[in-house]
Amino acid sequence: MAKSETGAAANSGVFRKIVLSYTYVAVWIFLSFSVIVFNKYILDRGMYNWPYPVSLTMIHMAFSSGLAFLLVRVFKMVEPCAAMTKDLYFRSIVPIGLLFSLSLWFSNSAYIYLSVSFIQMLKALMPVAVYSLGVLFKKDIFNSSTMANMVMISIGVAIAAYGEARFNLWGVTLQLSAVCVEALRLVLIQILLNSRGISLNPITTLYYVAPACFLFLSVPWYLIEYPKLLDTSSFHFDFFTFGLNSMIAFLLNIAVFVLVGKTSALTMNVAGVVKDWLLIAFSWSVILDKVTSINLLGYGIAFIAVCYYNYAKLQAMKVKEQQKLQKVGDEEENLRLLDAKLERHEETLPPAHKSDA
Repeated sequence: MAKSETGAAANSGVFRKIVLSYTYVAVWIFLSFSVIVFNKYILDRGMYNWPYPVSLTMIHMAFSSGLAFLLVRVFKMVEPCAAMTKDLYFRSIVPIGLLFSLSLWFSNSAYIYLSVSFIQMLKALMPVAVYSLGVLFKKDIFNSSTMANMVMISIGVAIAAYGEARFNLWGVTLQLSAVCVEALRLVLIQILLNSRGISLNPITTLYYVAPACFLFLSVPWYLIEYPKLLDTSSFHFDFFTFGLNSMIAFLLNIAVFVLVGKTSALTMNVAGVVKDWLLIAFSWSVILDKVTSINLLGYGIAFIAVCYYNYAKLQAMKVKEQQKLQKVGDEEENLRLLDAKLERHEETLPPAHKSDA
């Protein structure tokens, strides 16, 4: 009876864990989906018609800076980084903030010129950019099999671009620039922070990075968008629309923290693939963006290559974990043998030597 109750409790615990994992994934997909569609709605000239991506990004950064400050300094729900110094901030956080601001600026600008579905297809190039820069900065080891995988992803995206009905060269340039800058930011995080044993969760990241992003974005905003906003006399700040948009963007960062913390980064990658397909379907059926068969063929090739890349990473992680466990096991075995040898040595000592010991 006790054994059956224990088994039932274990099964219940496993079931609860599975349900929670799927809940985290569903919440992250919903928030990520909502931010992308909401940004498209605000920036697209045929919808809300507010084509000011720098201004929108600055609103997000100001909102995130304020909330992160409250959570870290006022409510103390998250501890600031103890290792953060002024020198580290200017040498590491400021360059990362610059790249983050450029990535957000370029990616948000692309929504003015490209469809949601095509943007998601172009984002499939992110592993290619991250791996290539990782090899360049010697954070990854060149592997011909991995590089062939990267080439296959690139071919798939190129086919999707060839079949795009609403192809816009400037929009593609902006989105590819966003991918490259974001990849460089991720590699620099490894070089400037992770290599020093410093890790920041999304809230502390926003606490340190968002103010720097806001300041960097203020330069192109003042030069490019501020004069246009002055000429738009009919504009009034829509607190509900921009406030809700900023809140969802902030919650997305929290969801990333929870999802990776409660599951794994690989789970997030897989969930991202599901989200991309949902966005393509939504873009085609609701926004009525045209998705061609060549689009789907190209993205299908890239999708399979990305899935294989994630699978290869998972296998490499398993091998690395097994090697680590094997090393720990070997060390424990060596200690056990050493203890046994010392015990046998003590047994061979004369009684007088044992009493002295």
